[in-house]
Order: sequence, then C-alpha cells, then structure tokens
Amino acid sequence: MKTWLDKWNPEDEAYWNAGGSKIAWRTLIITTLTLTLSFASWFMMSVIAVKLPGLGFNFSKDQLFWLTAIPGLAAGFLRIIHTFILPIFGTRHVVSIATAIKLIPVIGIGFAIMDVNTPFWVFAVLAFTTGFGGGDFSSYMPSTSLFFPQRLKGTALGIQAGIGNFGVSIAQFVTPLIISVGIYGAASGFTSIDPKEAIALFQNSSVEKQKEVFASLDADVQTKILSNVKKNVIDSVSTAVSSNDNVVVFTSLPVKAKAKAIANANPKLAEKILNNISPENTAVKNTQIYLQSAAFWFAPFLIIMALVSWFYLKSIPMKASVKEQLDIFSNKHTWYCTITYVMTFGTFAGLSAAFPLMIKFLYGDFPNAPDPLVYAFYGPLIGSASRIAFGFVADKVGGAILTTITGLGILAGSIILVTQGLVAPTSMEQFPLFVTVILAMFFFTGIGNAGTFRQYPIIFKENARQAAGVIGWTAAIAAFGPFIFSKLIGNNISSNGTVNQFFIGVAFFAILATGINWWFYNRKNCEKPS
Repeated sequence: MKTWLDKWNPEDEAYWNAGGSKIAWRTLIITTLTLTLSFASWFMMSVIAVKLPGLGFNFSKDQLFWLTAIPGLAAGFLRIIHTFILPIFGTRHVVSIATAIKLIPVIGIGFAIMDVNTPFWVFAVLAFTTGFGGGDFSSYMPSTSLFFPQRLKGTALGIQAGIGNFGVSIAQFVTPLIISVGIYGAASGFTSIDPKEAIALFQNSSVEKQKEVFASLDADVQTKILSNVKKNVIDSVSTAVSSNDNVVVFTSLPVKAKAKAIANANPKLAEKILNNISPENTAVKNTQIYLQSAAFWFAPFLIIMALVSWFYLKSIPMKASVKEQLDIFSNKHTWYCTITYVMTFGTFAGLSAAFPLMIKFLYGDFPNAPDPLVYAFYGPLIGSASRIAFGFVADKVGGAILTTITGLGILAGSIILVTQGLVAPTSMEQFPLFVTVILAMFFFTGIGNAGTFRQYPIIFKENARQAAGVIGWTAAIAAFGPFIFSKLIGNNISSNGTVNQFFIGVAFFAILATGINWWFYNRKNCEKPS
C-alpha cells in the first residue's frame, strides 16, 4: 500500500480544491480521533491513582503523586523523539504504530490493578508507558500544520489540539462511570472513610478504647498515622504531656486531630482501626468496583483506530534527517516559543494531572469532603473547549494577543489562590472559590494554546519544516508540565500541607513568559508580529 503522496501544495488553490482539501480534512479527522485516545490514555493514571488506596494498595502520598508525575516525564522525552520522526517515517506509519503501542499501558495497568500485591515499581513502569499517549502530540500537530494552507492552520490546529485535549476530560469523566461495569475480571472491595463520621466515632468512644487500639499497632504504623497531623500540633501536644511516646501523644490529641489522622491513613488500615474501636461505626464505607475497567475500555478503540490509520492515512513527501532538523535550535525564537508554550500547555497539562489529587489532599479531610473525580474532568473540558473556540479567533486577531491575555489570566489566578488561602485551606467554605479559580485558569490556558499554535507558523513562515519542528519541540518541553506540577505540588503538600510556594513560582513564570511574548510578538513594532 502506497504511503507517500506524489506531491503536496496546499497553498495552490486549484490543487487544494481539486482534492487536497479532502485529503487534509480526512487526515485531520482520523488523527484528531487518535489524538483524543492518546490524551485519554496519557492521563488515565491521574484518575486511577486516586482510587488505589481504597483498594488496599499501600502507597504513600508521595508515591501517588509520582504515579501522576511519571507520565508527564515520559511524554516530555517521547515528544522530543516524535519531534524528529515525522519527516523520516511519515504520518501514516507514525500514527498507526503510535496508536497500537498504547495497548501496552492499557492492558498492563488493567491487570496490575487486579492484584493488590502489585509492587509500586510495576505501576511506575506502566505509568511511564502511558507517556506513549503524551508523546504523540509532537508528531500529530506538525503533521496537521503541513497538511493545511496558511489561512487555515490556526483553525485546523485549534480543532485538533482542542478536541484532542478533550481526551483528558474523557478519561476523568468516564472513569467514575466505567468502574461500575465489569469488562474483565472480578470486582474489588473499595473502602472510603467519611471524615465527619470518623469525628463522631471518636467523640462517642472512650479514650481508653482508642488508646488500646492504637497501642496494638506496630510502631512504624503509629508513626505513619501521626505524620498525618500537622507538626505544630504534634509538638504542642508532646510538650503539654511531656512525652514523645506515640501512644501517649495520639491519645492526647484533640478529637478532630485524631479522627483526621486515622481518616487520612490508608483506607484499609483506617477501616481496621475504626472497626476495632466501634464495630458498628458508620465512618467506614465499602463498595464493589471494577477499577481495571478504567484501563481496559480503551483497548477496542485503539485497535480500531490503528487499523483505520493504517488503511486511510497518507504521508506528505517532505523528508529530512534528524541532523537537518536540528537547525531549529540555532534560532532564538525556538526558545522564546518554548517558554510561552510551557506557560500555556504546560499549565493545562500540569493542572489536569494534579487537580484530582489536589482536591483529595487539600480538601479531602474536611467534613462533607468532595469526590475529586466529580470535579476533575471539568478543568480539561473547559480548557479544551476554549482552545477550539479561540482557534477561530486566533485566525482573525492573531495569536500573540491571546497569549498575552493568557499570561495575565494565569498570573491573576495564581495570586488569588495564594492570597485567599485557597491552596492552604482551613475549611470547606473555600472550596467553591478554589474550583472556580482553577477552572478559570484552565479557560485561559485554552486561549493561550490556541494563540501560540497560531503564532508559530507565522514566526517561522520562511520555512514550513522548521515551523512544524518548533511545534513538535515546544510541545515536547511543555509535556513535562504534569511531571513538574505533580512532583512540586506533592512535595509542597507532603512538607507543609499547602501549595502556596508552588503557585508563587507559577506567578513569576507567568510574568516572564508574558513579558517575552509581549516584547517579541505583541507590542507595536515588535520583531515578529503574530
């Protein structure tokens, strides 16, 4: 079967109308559908990780954030590879193989979930393979850029990236629904702890019984439970009772602190402790779920789209070696565009990965705590929709002004999160504003993603291959967003229970990136108006 087209010239209106348009739009439809699956499989660990402790996996907070961070690390490296393989292998081969290979993480994670004794390193390796889905972007988007004429690049790239980004929402929306459906394997018992009922249990049980149950635990387990209490509270109680003995300190903690310490422990451990204190308690909630279905459901769609890609896609006859493609790095604008895209897509992808665990660990120990998966998918949904909508706007007004607006929006959101205490919460009353600000930041990232991808073909209009290469490279570096966000946010929460320092850093980076964009691409008489 023939892979390479004999010629390709979308700027020739006669050629475009005679058949070029049909080929371009067919390619866009197929690659957009496969890219949607790519994003969905890339981010599936961000929603699966939230549920693992309830099944009995004894992973720490830091390990759970690692599982959401590793896919971003993998995607960043794999996007660098994808940046250079398109001119070598062509659209047909790249898309077909990239779609089929995602069966590895999908099937692997499904089976790993079914065995509670699966070690963390196996999950870490499988999390890395989900990066296959994240890597695709850096060859798919340059491919689309080459298939369309200059006047339609913003629209085409906006449609593909925007709809592709919907994959994140699909993963986070489908997971709560599909885990009630048995695709393969038996159901698993899922345990959750109601913080409000846990407080009531401690209020209504004797201190002697609480002491007896806690004293029966191993010393390491006791220490781990006490680590869920703020250090200043532990120090204050230790000083008051003149003892550092775990049992004495735990027994002397305020009721809410004791309940919080247990509720934040591994749910299976918390279940054992609470049932020993009061077998008739209502704090422990048990349900049956098929978490493996959150991975297995991708498999048939990946197989179908791999076959469709193989039989219906063609490749543009534009070949270049890796060495020839390295010329993009001698252009300073490659680096400036990288910074602006890290601000836009890096923030979108980073927030997408970290948002569920932020909800869980910042607001999860308050009474009537929210279910992270109820809210998580709204962010990527809004960011994806605004990317599509503003792709059309970017074609009309230019991309640079949209990127500037995005930088200001991210800066404002970061300032509000920190100054209003939304990422160092003291009550559930702050949660609605927290969600509102995060969703607004997602909205602005969508605007910026549309703006930047409209800018790059114009900034590098002298060389279409370089423009495609820069799109791939900037997307590769921005794909590290989930790794950066998840690890730094996880480290912040583990060390002091807040995320203030991280969002202060985001604010300063937004100032830097917005300043670069305004100076070189947006202001009057700038070097590369776009």
